[in-house]
Amino acid sequence: MENLSDLSLFCLVLLKECGSPDTLSEEEKAEEFRKVYLRNLPLNVTTIKAAARACGINLVAMSASKMPRNMRGYHEMIIDGRITDGQKTIYYREDDTASGLENTILHETREMMERIFPEVCPGYRPLRTLATHLAANRFATAVLLPRESFERRVYETGLDVIALADFHQKSCSQVLLRMGEVLQGRLFFYGVLYELGFDVEPDWRVTYWARSWNDEFPDANVHGVEDLFPRKGHQVIPGSLVSQVILEGRPCFVRHITLLDDNDEEGLTAIAQPYASRENIITKVALVVILGQDGKLLQPQLERTRPIAIEHFHRRL
Repeated sequence: MENLSDLSLFCLVLLKECGSPDTLSEEEKAEEFRKVYLRNLPLNVTTIKAAARACGINLVAMSASKMPRNMRGYHEMIIDGRITDGQKTIYYREDDTASGLENTILHETREMMERIFPEVCPGYRPLRTLATHLAANRFATAVLLPRESFERRVYETGLDVIALADFHQKSCSQVLLRMGEVLQGRLFFYGVLYELGFDVEPDWRVTYWARSWNDEFPDANVHGVEDLFPRKGHQVIPGSLVSQVILEGRPCFVRHITLLDDNDEEGLTAIAQPYASRENIITKVALVVILGQDGKLLQPQLERTRPIAIEHFHRRL
């Protein structure tokens, strides 16, 4: 399909080729966007900027001092009669990282699409503000980390959040959340990212987490121990796997995590790995948990990182 010179025309083609936007997942919207604007091109700042300009979007760099507080970017749509006729501009931080810039452009592009959909698809009910923001995040991630190739590399790295982030030049948080999406329905997986904060004093807390289930074999999941898996804001617990990583400064691996008192079940297995800043200071720890019966999936990560091995935990991570 040939490139389209305006985002409104892309929304029309999306409607024609794929159906109403409200029946399409962000994965499907992203796939069509790549097919139209990024076919056979590397996914980098240059091509993402080119795709935005092909959509008729102006890109304006802005100094951090002029950018609204706590924002990496925003967009404007100057309406001339109809939204589809208006001028479209994305403002981004000139000092942002390449990964941040790619995400900002795609995120704001998806938010613009949400405003266009009601005009090209009568009866479409726009998402609310928060839902639009979340949809834009998923769209940007799905464009930048295509499902098929990303899932293949997830297994090649042994579910290694940090190796995937390094390979794709993306944040650990974006990679972790994408893992939860592509593994959904295929595998029981729980992943979490702890980060070091300095609001008052140094403090390790969960900032992101993701989870997936095995839909084909419901028994290949974990039930009834929701309190075992920390959520956002949860502090590091002394004696946990993550606390061991922070203490040792090295990856740590638990072979067998039992959930029942008789200790006879297959249970879980988990690995936690530190991420160090350029100053060689550990600022993040990525924890991955899967069923013990699927432990072989971690083998590439184990061979590469050579973690400290811990034989057994009981009802704790």
